[in-house]
Amino acid sequence: DILGPDNVLLVNMPSRYNSPMTQNIAEQTAQALGANYAVIPITASCQNTKEQLTQTKIHSYNQHTDFHLEISPLIYENIQSRDRGSRVVAGLAAAFGGAFSCNSNKTELTVGYATFYGDICGALAPIGDLWKHHVYELGRYLNEKVFQRQVLPEAIFTIRPSAELSSDQTVGTGGDPLIYPYHDKLFRSFLEQWRKASPAEILRWYSEGTLAEQLGCDAEIISEAFPDARSFIADLEHWWKLMNTLAVAKRIQAPPILSITRRAYGYDHRESQLTPYFPREYRRLKAQLLNENE
Repeated sequence: DILGPDNVLLVNMPSRYNSPMTQNIAEQTAQALGANYAVIPITASCQNTKEQLTQTKIHSYNQHTDFHLEISPLIYENIQSRDRGSRVVAGLAAAFGGAFSCNSNKTELTVGYATFYGDICGALAPIGDLWKHHVYELGRYLNEKVFQRQVLPEAIFTIRPSAELSSDQTVGTGGDPLIYPYHDKLFRSFLEQWRKASPAEILRWYSEGTLAEQLGCDAEIISEAFPDARSFIADLEHWWKLMNTLAVAKRIQAPPILSITRRAYGYDHRESQLTPYFPREYRRLKAQLLNENE
């Protein structure tokens, strides 16, 4: 989204991984809003960047040899995200004489599910203090109470979220690694509860069978997502480590977040990048659960 004097532009930047469904959603939304709309493909520019990086000879004055870089699939995904944000949207915003928004939500910001200088750039993060389920609720509210008509297409609420940056992320075959109905509540317990939950408490609630009640989510979601203790622990540790390492660096460099809760990232929740800590109780519970699981 690009905001300028009397201007709103919705930009659709398809790559070879975008589905026709998501492209249609973008155009339908622009039509319903009466906004400006543009389609700017990025496949050629991203491929050009990849070719430049891999075909350029690099000389090492230390080893006295020449070499070429290799671009992994993950690096190429990030190239696409940065091409959309730092090149296309930033350039359009300057041409319009305005600014563009960062559309990361609180769930994504918590674990750094965003790309440096890509989808985490912008002038303001208007939904950066909203968990993913709040974003859906806000969309419903806009349709029902503000616009009083179907401005946001129903598919926005039913389609599986996906960055669409690789063949594994295309709509219909893959999506975000986050299970929002569960991870929203898990991350909130780490951050917003008056007495913040720790991984040890999460593991204790899990072993006692009270985790769903403590988090306020559906027990079936947890059991379906994690068939055994090993998969549950692996997921917990994965996101806890990301939340306290690389995600901190991304949040520090993120745009200002519009604060609406008692603990928004930024001035309401100051933090330092530290090594993730797992206390003795956590290690004891983990060993106990894994022994019982085998």
